Amino acid sequence: MDFNRQHFTNEELVYVYRNLLLPRMIEEKMLVLLRQGKISKWFSGIGQEAISVGCTLALQHDEWIMPLHRNLGVFTSRQMPLHKLFMQWQGNKEGYSKGRERSFHFGSKPHYICGMISHLGPQLAIADGVALAYKLRKENKVSLAFSGDGGTSEGDFHEALNVAAVWDLPVIFVIENNGYGLSTPVNEQYRCESLVDKAKGYGMEGICIDGNNVLSVHDTIRGVRDYCINNQKPYLIECMTFRMRGHEEASGTKYVPKEMFDEWGRKDPIKNFEQFLIAENVITEMQVADIRNEFKAYIDEELKIAVEAEKLVPDAEEELRDVYARKSVVSSQWSVANTINAPHLTHHSPITTHEIRIVDAIQSALRQSMQHHPNLILMGQDIAEYGGAFKITEGFVEEFGKERVRNTPLCESAIVGAALGLSLEGYKSVMEMQFADFVTVGFNQIVNNLAKIQYRWGQNADVVIRMPTGGGVGAGPFHSQSNEAWFTHVPGLKVVYPATPHDAKGLLIAAINDPNPVLFFEHKALYRSISGQVPEEYYEVEIGKARLVKEGDDITVITYGAGVHWAVEYQEQHPKTSLHILDLRTLLPLDYTAIREAVAQTGKVLLLHEDTLIGGLGGEISAWISEHCFELLDAPVFRCASMDTPIPFNMELEKNFMAKSRLGEYIEKLANY
Repeated sequence: MDFNRQHFTNEELVYVYRNLLLPRMIEEKMLVLLRQGKISKWFSGIGQEAISVGCTLALQHDEWIMPLHRNLGVFTSRQMPLHKLFMQWQGNKEGYSKGRERSFHFGSKPHYICGMISHLGPQLAIADGVALAYKLRKENKVSLAFSGDGGTSEGDFHEALNVAAVWDLPVIFVIENNGYGLSTPVNEQYRCESLVDKAKGYGMEGICIDGNNVLSVHDTIRGVRDYCINNQKPYLIECMTFRMRGHEEASGTKYVPKEMFDEWGRKDPIKNFEQFLIAENVITEMQVADIRNEFKAYIDEELKIAVEAEKLVPDAEEELRDVYARKSVVSSQWSVANTINAPHLTHHSPITTHEIRIVDAIQSALRQSMQHHPNLILMGQDIAEYGGAFKITEGFVEEFGKERVRNTPLCESAIVGAALGLSLEGYKSVMEMQFADFVTVGFNQIVNNLAKIQYRWGQNADVVIRMPTGGGVGAGPFHSQSNEAWFTHVPGLKVVYPATPHDAKGLLIAAINDPNPVLFFEHKALYRSISGQVPEEYYEVEIGKARLVKEGDDITVITYGAGVHWAVEYQEQHPKTSLHILDLRTLLPLDYTAIREAVAQTGKVLLLHEDTLIGGLGGEISAWISEHCFELLDAPVFRCASMDTPIPFNMELEKNFMAKSRLGEYIEKLANY
């Protein structure tokens, strides 16, 4: 192995060696602990240390890194306390995730390390978002994300590299090509001669290097970092290496030919670098022994601290509390009270209102939020000059510029990931999902990254995803679905669904001010068909609070979205039946106090929603009412929902599909019970 010391002093070379050796010795200790049953699982990076260490030492300490399973050298080179790392690996509360995450599925904002999720590919898009934040602030920084050779087959790899190239982002993508994706060799993973060949397809530069040569890795990353900053462009690096253990210890290595271990054993990154330093008279064999003894004592001492940590005692209240980030400041100038009819505004100066449509209210909320938050970024397909599919952001690019109003490629997963990356650097973002139906291709990022990151390691995701949803416009199965219930099952998300212009504006402003990820559903058929009085001022409607639309005596209708207007229309056409109508407004978290009060009002409850019946939110609310309000009921809880079929295109079929077509029938059944 040819080491080129170039600019390195003897002291610097020893520093690199110490950083290279420490993770190897920690891993050797971890394998002992695994055999002793003191940890449950371990993903070994033995043989790959030069990549993690070389990359980390070449970056500034405050540049974000997105590591994976085999990057212990990233954590140790960022000087993370070893006893706290041991606590993490043992599932102790004093680790980095309070015992909630395993091995390397955690991050640390003070160390600028973003915790991975098991799906691997989503890390790359987060690096895009961080790099975008650097670019917007004109900081001379890069982000760096790791991928394995197997991960390059994932769609997230393509999306992240494409976005980085199109947006000219200073990102370094590092592929650790160790020859196997678990047990699948590279000749069964891809057909290109080398993975770095993919760089040209994205319009970026790339290089393939020896990943076992720590000086080569370090020098390459330093040069590439300068290139990315000076040219404001991404770069792809393929590091050729080999892992000397199994994918994880339980999987073994029987699928690997023995001669490969012999070949790569001769290329051991630590042994070869050690021999180089001795040959160069940088260090002596006695000093090598001293360093190893020092590290052994250090590891044993830090492990002792971890072992003596208090046993974890579950605290249910703390577990629930840590699912969501708490707002640290009141970001709105004034708020709107939850009232039956006209809003009473908790503000002393006169309030100016005017009648506008829901589409105009959403536009107003976005515009005022962009003015209120200089760190707010809008992203979505065709939202800039074109103004979005529904023209909500029309004119925004002229007012706020293309840096803040960003057209995106058709890659929903990468944009959700980029939004999370922006949040790591203190930015807010609103992503427009062109149609709520398209969220499926960004689902993983939403339910596994955005939703869980606060609970996992205390990092909030300050992201709003706008979801144009619903039927009534004859758009068929892929542009008219009601999919809000998919997300109400995911702790960590907030799900908001306004039915009026007033609530649309106030709730969207509140969502943008909220530090948690919010899915904001906007019914397309209501955009231009529903108008109402809306304050011109900047205000919030509190998330998690239902709205009493109308008091009544006979039947309680609990609904949201278009269902609110169906219920009001029915009441107007059937004045002899007195409906008590509750608009949920927020679907996660639900306003259980308002639900109970609404049940108590009449004792007869109809749950109405446009979503299909099975798995719809009505089933969850019905179960809660039966469990908590049974003594208040005078009849079974009824659910009126759309048919359990995909939503059809033909308008007559669509009307037949909709819950509205059966609303009268269900109200009569309840009234006659």
